[in-house]
Amino acid sequence: MKRRNFFRTVAAIPAAQLIAQQTPPPAAPAQAPSPAAGRGGGGRGGAGAGAAASDQLQLTGEDVTAETVTGFFAPEQFATLRRLGALLKPPLKGYPGATEAGAAEFLDFLIGVSPADTQKLYKNGLDALNAQARKQFQKAFSALDDSEADAVIRPLLVVIPYARDQPEDPVKRFVAQAHRDITTATQNSREWAAVGAANGRRAGAGGLYVNPIDPIYKMSKG
Repeated sequence: MKRRNFFRTVAAIPAAQLIAQQTPPPAAPAQAPSPAAGRGGGGRGGAGAGAAASDQLQLTGEDVTAETVTGFFAPEQFATLRRLGALLKPPLKGYPGATEAGAAEFLDFLIGVSPADTQKLYKNGLDALNAQARKQFQKAFSALDDSEADAVIRPLLVVIPYARDQPEDPVKRFVAQAHRDITTATQNSREWAAVGAANGRRAGAGGLYVNPIDPIYKMSKG
């Protein structure tokens, strides 16, 4: 009889009241330490201060964080590559040149992950240009004016009947290879594509052009 009365009493209690009685109260949230407790992990409360500072971090756009960082070539080699790009691929008809398109920065990354023989070709070739510039003009290749640089580069430009028919001389081979790579990097850059889009042309539709200092490509006769 007493058990029956007990169940009747429980049934009369609202369900919400029963749940409230059986559910433990939530734990109180931890309070963040005072900013004066420490900075950068030094002193007491440093860990808490670092956590509080992390709440204030702001995200940065990918175009800012994705800038190419040079690192494969030595500084003088990289400066030589940039100067060579400016000579072989200057701006033309509104399109950017190698300097404006960041061709040297891209090649610094590309050659850095290329096979060892390509890396050797580039490094030895850039060093050879510097050595020749110092021999002729007593200054680095990157410091030469256009006429001086042309005097160094002109003897290294050779006739190439076919794209795969490379010169035996390693420096001439480097100049031919660098010319192709600089042209490709420039014409596939975001800067080049932006100009093409503004002119109503698709990316990569700029077409190749030949400068007075460029190597000569022609089909062999006979």
